[in-house]
Amino acid sequence: MTIVITGASRGIGAGLLEAYRARGGDVIGTTRDGAHPLDVRDRASHATFAKSLSGQPVELLVCNAGVYLDKGQKLEGGYPVEQWADSFATNVTGVFLSVQSLLPNLRAATSAKIVIISSQMASSERAPGGSYIYRASKAAVLNLGRNLAADLRAEGIAVGIYHPGWVQTDMGGQAAEIDVAQAVSGLVNRFDALDLSTTGVFETWDGRAHAF
Repeated sequence: MTIVITGASRGIGAGLLEAYRARGGDVIGTTRDGAHPLDVRDRASHATFAKSLSGQPVELLVCNAGVYLDKGQKLEGGYPVEQWADSFATNVTGVFLSVQSLLPNLRAATSAKIVIISSQMASSERAPGGSYIYRASKAAVLNLGRNLAADLRAEGIAVGIYHPGWVQTDMGGQAAEIDVAQAVSGLVNRFDALDLSTTGVFETWDGRAHAF
């Protein structure tokens, strides 16, 4: 079984990489610099990475790479254009390019899954304000995942979108509710449970349905 995890240099991505390696199998964690380099924002980088996996079935693609650039920005005068562009390039376009470039590998698998790490901040029902760029990008990737689920169902490829929890990482901060090990354990269980009967699901790390 081959698993690809994007953004595996630290935090949840690194935790997922460690967890799946402990299970055995071929687990590939991408980073910007490393054994499996991938800049998710760059189409040429995707092409090079996909070429390295040419003909190899991928049973699970975990789209984890993401950024949260607009912490602390003020509505009055904040949220520069560059932050919008950079955030969407990673959090939305990066996910689409990851799926698009590895689609032949996913199609080559007997049963393939795509999972997208989004956030509760994607929810239009949970909207307390602030963090406009991050919220908008995570809402966009939630929408992307739901539409991929519709398009890929007929090919037997399931797609799930997940809130990993408020996690003690560089992004989440040390005041967060759960640690990486808890998030990873719950997410792995969610990924295991994902199939065509639940494709398009938006769930929390501990298995609760999340409001869209």
